Amino acid sequence: MVNYQLTDFLPTTRKEMELRGWDEVDVILFSGDAYVDHPSFGAAVIGRILEAEGLRVAIVPQPNWRDDLRDFRKMGRPRLFFGITAGCMDSMVNKYTAGKRLRSEDAYTPDGRHDLRPEYPSIVYSQILKQLYPDVPVVLGGIEASMRRLTHYDYWQDKVRRSILCDSGADILVYGMGEKPIVEIAQRLKGNNSPKDNCQLKDIPQTATLYQSKADIPGGITEEDIVLNSHEQCLRDKRAEAANFRHIEEESNKLHASRLIQEVEGKYVVVNAPYPPMTTEELDHSFDLPYTRLPHPRYKGKRIPAYDMIKHSVNIHRGCFGGCAFCTISAHQGKFIVSRSKESIIKEVKAIAQLPDFKGYLSDLGGPSANMYRMGGKDRDKCARCKRPSCIHPKVCPNLNTDHRPLLDIYRAVDALPEVKKSFIGSGVRYDLLLHRSDDEAVNRAAKEYTHELIAHHVSGRLKVAPEHTSERVLHVMRKPSFEQFEQFNRIFDRINRDEGLRQQIIPYFISSHPGCTAEDMAELAVLTKRMDFHLEQVQDFTPTPMTVSTEAWYTGLHPYTLQPIYSAHSQRDKLAQRQFFFWYKPEMRRAIMDELRRIGRRDLIDKLFGR
Repeated sequence: MVNYQLTDFLPTTRKEMELRGWDEVDVILFSGDAYVDHPSFGAAVIGRILEAEGLRVAIVPQPNWRDDLRDFRKMGRPRLFFGITAGCMDSMVNKYTAGKRLRSEDAYTPDGRHDLRPEYPSIVYSQILKQLYPDVPVVLGGIEASMRRLTHYDYWQDKVRRSILCDSGADILVYGMGEKPIVEIAQRLKGNNSPKDNCQLKDIPQTATLYQSKADIPGGITEEDIVLNSHEQCLRDKRAEAANFRHIEEESNKLHASRLIQEVEGKYVVVNAPYPPMTTEELDHSFDLPYTRLPHPRYKGKRIPAYDMIKHSVNIHRGCFGGCAFCTISAHQGKFIVSRSKESIIKEVKAIAQLPDFKGYLSDLGGPSANMYRMGGKDRDKCARCKRPSCIHPKVCPNLNTDHRPLLDIYRAVDALPEVKKSFIGSGVRYDLLLHRSDDEAVNRAAKEYTHELIAHHVSGRLKVAPEHTSERVLHVMRKPSFEQFEQFNRIFDRINRDEGLRQQIIPYFISSHPGCTAEDMAELAVLTKRMDFHLEQVQDFTPTPMTVSTEAWYTGLHPYTLQPIYSAHSQRDKLAQRQFFFWYKPEMRRAIMDELRRIGRRDLIDKLFGR
């Protein structure tokens, strides 16, 4: 068991700087989250990555933006730049429910307090720092900035907003996973005698910058660039906004992407193409840094809910090729899977085993999707020509390697460690990958073997899967597999439980009010899930979050890829009418559901739901 000292964490105060013998730092990071020194928390990752480059890095978690701004002054002026992240979630998703009600708990804050971060911290923190230190570069990063890098619809304000670069005043924005661009930014600024002159940052991949005129754009606008509809066009015409999104998504998921350019109020936002996917060695380096894996000692005696959820879990890969229409994972992490080495994973498991409260049980050995480890295109040249946002929808790409053997090897290597009693899979499982029939029989046998291994040995009583809906039409819009596949997987789950003498549950996730979904679709969902004997728990109303296919369809009324009209429930009455069907089994919902079925002309479903 390791006993960590205060100096084992990145400094958060001037006193902690002095304990290290520092009188100044190179980079100061501001975060909307509490500081947890763990590879699941973005600010910690960026801090450790920069530290590994020989830089002095400090972090200011959840600064007070309401008082005399002393939190923004206490560490002084950094030698290179300020880095800002709103946190691990978009601040508005973190703060409000789909019904726009204030959440009772902020999972990334000590004791779950919900008043320690502002709305849009990326903007609030940047504006304050630019006011206090106008000549120091400000670098934006994290999910909030990443998903708001271009014109986007904001559900909470119910309006189309311009790039966050315009509102924040930041000098440069890093989108996606930020290790590679942040190191490049630091190296270039380190070699620059005049940090105020940021011209040397303009060509860094995976960054966005705001230029004052067309003449300032490096290299000018060329045929290789994609010029999006301007912000003003998007304000006037929803079709222009919808059409932009297809380009944004496709270029986020290509191996060789184009630069995106958008005019906004006479200025120009330029989004450089992303870096190539990280290598296994680069990802290992990020995870193998000297994290304490603990909350900073300043939180002693306080609970950080998000940390409690992940402290005994291991992330084994990045990226997701599912391309679900409502999800931001591929938009932020990319669709190309980057997997850690077995050695790096084992090293982290052994580090977890040293934590004082570890009892031998890993809560998750997974990733954005539980079972995509080491998967990807068999012929990379074909991937380089591909624009598909999903490798498995509408059907599994024939070029996709779906071999589960490397993942089985990881599970067995971890379970063989004497420190580990049991490893569970808490991440969502893609059952369409398990059911897919490959041309290679060895791959099919591995999928069957993995399915048995998962259900028999790695379920902590309940297995999470995400069918999301039962309607084939709605599922197509969502880019999810047919509900028949869920039914097939559910039968396999039940059979393996019987064979093994287990009493485990499968917990399906469902969404109401998604674009394309009607009250009738939800009524049929209720009938189908009742027939399967499910009393649904993991359910939610669709929440439009910036920069997803579903959000653009919900706001514009047009599908971004076809520009054809698509229905969405917008009013509170229509949303509640859909949501209530999840809870057909509650006596207090019965009358309202029956009234709605009569209203939509589906009296035939009343007996199916409530008949004997």
